[in-house]
Amino acid sequence: MFHTLAVPVVAAPMAGGASTPELVAAVNEAGGLGFLAAGYLTVEQLAEKIVRTTELTSTPFGVNLFVPGTRSTADLSSYVQRVTAYADKVGAVPGEPRWDDDNYSAKLELVLALRVPVVSFTFGLPDFDDVQRLRAAGSTIVVTVTTPSEARQAQQIGADVLCVQGADAGGHRGTFTDDGVSPGGGELYGTLAAIRLVQDEVSLPLIATGGLVTGADVAAVLAAGAVAAQLGTAFLGSPEAGTAAVQRQALAAGSRRTALTRAFSGRPARGLVNRFLVENSPHAPAAYPNVHHLTRPVRASGELEVMSLWAGTTYPLATAEPAGEVVRRIGAELAEAVNSLAERFGRG
Repeated sequence: MFHTLAVPVVAAPMAGGASTPELVAAVNEAGGLGFLAAGYLTVEQLAEKIVRTTELTSTPFGVNLFVPGTRSTADLSSYVQRVTAYADKVGAVPGEPRWDDDNYSAKLELVLALRVPVVSFTFGLPDFDDVQRLRAAGSTIVVTVTTPSEARQAQQIGADVLCVQGADAGGHRGTFTDDGVSPGGGELYGTLAAIRLVQDEVSLPLIATGGLVTGADVAAVLAAGAVAAQLGTAFLGSPEAGTAAVQRQALAAGSRRTALTRAFSGRPARGLVNRFLVENSPHAPAAYPNVHHLTRPVRASGELEVMSLWAGTTYPLATAEPAGEVVRRIGAELAEAVNSLAERFGRG
């Protein structure tokens, strides 16, 4: 499937509202492949989005599921006090720092029943039996990995394709486990390094993701061995995306650096630096999704300095174009990059 895309661009599943049926359809109609994010949705909401997407496009699309991890035993009491102080400032009530599985089993049954063409998994591995059930339903199975070790594990359970995430990626790191110590939850690799290292370990097709926003970026990861590039930050400014207005303004300004943090969710994620991130990152426990539920009402206040402003390191290079135009522009830039290299080395 990924080998036959008119433009080898995949729109990343951005949980929290940025991924919409309209965005998926626009990317698909331009020759790419769009993904819906199932994370944080109810089963009913996800079903509605899948049905709406099928109404907007007749081409295959994907759905991403969060694989539930183990319950954290971290003591959250001091962090609850910190978040409560922020909540008081913005007129919010902190959420309950609880663990849940994001309705994983029910969402899995839904994508099986609706025979979603591509199903991807983040934060861990699906069961071998579930992979077989999905394959029998006609789905292609993609697993997000961040290290060669994770790639080997994903190949062993029967994944069809791996999405290899570099440390430049915006949003949550797809690590299977969080060491609770390092900023990224474990060893960090740049996107090109991750592709090369994973390619040396497994024989599966690879999708590269992390800091990719231009056609030249796509050309680089294709040359490194990927079959497609997954882009998220590149679409945050698109009108079809569900990006909050405050975040759009911060992205357009391009003046903030990015950093990895557990402050908002308890799991490493990259976003624009604001006051909440700076003051709370050193204190945030490795407790996902407990911290996510705790901070959610504060983030929902719409105040720039307390929001989770997910974005990749190269976000200043992204443009606020319609999603279809982004795909077509990247396709043209990719062709230009390939032709330029051919001419430079005398093969034009």
